Amino acid sequence: MNETLKDFVVGDSGRVLGFQAGGGAYRRKLLSMGLTPGVEIQVTRVAPLGDPVELRVRGTSLSLRRDEASVLEVERVG
Repeated sequence: MNETLKDFVVGDSGRVLGFQAGGGAYRRKLLSMGLTPGVEIQVTRVAPLGDPVELRVRGTSLSLRRDEASVLEVERVG
């Protein structure tokens, strides 16, 4: 089942599948941060009010706002 990154909680891992339609405003930014299709991610922290979300991607930490995370389609892994 495909989900968006905003559905993940701390400790969840997944693989990027692509971007939702209408997410063009964030697509280039997310790609430049290394969030390319096929890359594995893990949610490491979520701020107390739910925004931003910290991810582990390619050995580095990355923070995304919830609206950015909502355009990233992912599948759960392990």
